[in-house]
Amino acid sequence: MAINPHTPPPTPNVGYETRDANPASIVKFGVGLAILLIVVAIGMRWVFGFYAHTQNLGPAASPFENARTLPPSPRLQVTPQADIHSYWEKQQEILNSYGWVDEHNGVVRIPIDRAMRLVIERGLPAREAQPQAAKPDASASGESKAAEDGTR
Repeated sequence: MAINPHTPPPTPNVGYETRDANPASIVKFGVGLAILLIVVAIGMRWVFGFYAHTQNLGPAASPFENARTLPPSPRLQVTPQADIHSYWEKQQEILNSYGWVDEHNGVVRIPIDRAMRLVIERGLPAREAQPQAAKPDASASGESKAAEDGTR
């Protein structure tokens, strides 16, 4: 920052910086800010009063009322905790009971504990290894090609 040689040096009698701060502009800014705040407060008061007369909000809610108002239909879950508990109980009943899955085809369900014990006793079902039958024509044709090429 360059110093202007034509400005007088600061006097020791003044208790603030005279070159940077202009007290008159600071006072004008403060007065303008105060006027602006007053105008905004009056405007807000007028807007709130206008909406209080034009929009009816109904009676004030009581903080002592514990009644829960239900939303309009369709309501998907009114009591989700009870719903998940009843769902869990139904699933446990299916897992721990005998019953038909498909009676026409003879498919049944057994309790999960019994099924796990049967798997441990009998093991998992697996296919038996089937020996692959060698085709005589394919092996002969492979040998004849190798003989023709002279490789093997």
